[in-house]
Amino acid sequence: MDVTQITETPVRPDHVPVKFWDPDAGTIRVDALLKSYQELERKLSTPPDPAAEKAKALSLLGVPASADEYCIRCDHGLFGPDTEINARLHGAGYTPEQAQLLYDLAAEKLVPLLQEMAEGYQAEAELEKLIGHFGGEEKWRDLSGQMLAWGQRNLPAPLLSALSGTADGVMALHRLMADGGGEPKVLRPGAGEGDGEGMGDLNRMIADPRYWRDRDPGFIAKVTEGFRRTYGS
Repeated sequence: MDVTQITETPVRPDHVPVKFWDPDAGTIRVDALLKSYQELERKLSTPPDPAAEKAKALSLLGVPASADEYCIRCDHGLFGPDTEINARLHGAGYTPEQAQLLYDLAAEKLVPLLQEMAEGYQAEAELEKLIGHFGGEEKWRDLSGQMLAWGQRNLPAPLLSALSGTADGVMALHRLMADGGGEPKVLRPGAGEGDGEGMGDLNRMIADPRYWRDRDPGFIAKVTEGFRRTYGS
């Protein structure tokens, strides 16, 4: 045999990946190399999906996949989780901890402020009611001063404060002043016991939610009549 006819199969160069080398032929697999190149070119020419990229980035920051995964606690009972708000928080990239903090701050700061505003609007409405009832601002100013002075002279401070808190209470105070001739008798200890309302009874009636919260007409009339019997002439 002529040794010049014996040839060795070339060995794969180190820089050529195994998947691109044909060990039998000792050559590069051009078809595999071309296919891989075409796949790489396709990936490079396809623009990335912004939504997918954003979701991936948010996931790394701890943002859940959807707003439904927020577990908001509202143990205070003032309000509950809101689906629309949660969706907006999720869209803004809030983590569950940040979303919970926002709800907690709303309960701590915003709700008391709204309640204060509501009380202010209610006070304005009560004042407008009194001004209209007594015939205008000028008459109301004069009469309110008279009622305050009369009440301070003749009524216990807690009762005067309770009556002054609402328009209906002020109107009841005005009726008491008119029915008593301007200077009713001051309640004596034990007065009204047995056949009428004493001072303690009136205090309890004014503290009753039917008077200050529900504004029950029948109960208000009963309280007013109690004032008349107790403080009247």
